[in-house]
This record gives sequence, structure tokens and C-alpha cells, in this order.
Amino acid sequence: MVYLEHQFSNRDTESIMAATAKVTKETKQTKPAQQAGMIKDFQEAYHLSMKSYWEQVNKDSRLKLIDIFCAFLVILGVIQFSFICLIRDNYPFNAFLAGFIICVGQFVLLISLRLQLLNPFQNISRNRAFGEFVIASLVLHFICLHFIN
Repeated sequence: MVYLEHQFSNRDTESIMAATAKVTKETKQTKPAQQAGMIKDFQEAYHLSMKSYWEQVNKDSRLKLIDIFCAFLVILGVIQFSFICLIRDNYPFNAFLAGFIICVGQFVLLISLRLQLLNPFQNISRNRAFGEFVIASLVLHFICLHFIN
């Protein structure tokens, strides 16, 4: 231990302290610049995403209808979940599960329909995709209806 203390002179200690202060000062100066750059990148990505979204919606009004229904399902799921948290009882638990599963399942089916409308698969027409969506929705509702008891 004594050897280590004598190994570093005052001049070495001062140079280490100066280098540390310099790095700390540079870090403090570049941190706000990095944050500003990240915020600018996020804003650009957000504006580009919104521009692309509105171009898609303006081309096909069915996409807007699907998006509104998806937003409704999310709001409905949040209301159901907050109601269960509010009453703090799991008495109608099967009903809650069925309702929540319908919200999530229908949301997933709508997103898959939206993806098929945007980029149709090679051998699947838009009418067939919609027909499959309707059949899958009926099966989902039938299963959840019987889950309630």
C-alpha cells in the first residue's frame, strides 16, 4: 500500500484530476446536444409516420373505419379492466375474461385484416380476406359467449 502511494507523484495526481475534469466538462456539454438530436430524430420519425398514415387512410377509407374500431376496442378493454380494478372483486370473472378476450381477439383480427388490405397476399383477394375475418370473428364471439356460461 505504501508503495502504491509513493508510486504516484503530485504531478501525476494533478494530471489525472485535470483529465477527469475535462472529460466531465465535455460530457456535460455534449449531453444536451445529444438529447436535442434525439428529440429532433423522434419528431422527424413521428411526422414521417403520420404523413405515411394519412396517405394510406386517404387512399382507402376502409382503413380509417378499421382504425376507429380498433381504438374503440382499446377503450372498451381499458374500461373493463378499470371496472374490475374499481370493484376489487372477481365475482363476474368469467364475464370479464370473455369480454376482455373478445376485445383483444377482435383487435388482433382487425389488425390482420388491415394488413391484408394494405399489402394483399398473392393468392388471397380482398373479398376472401374479409370473409375469413367475418368467419374468425363469429368463431371468436361464439367461443367467448359460451365461456361466460
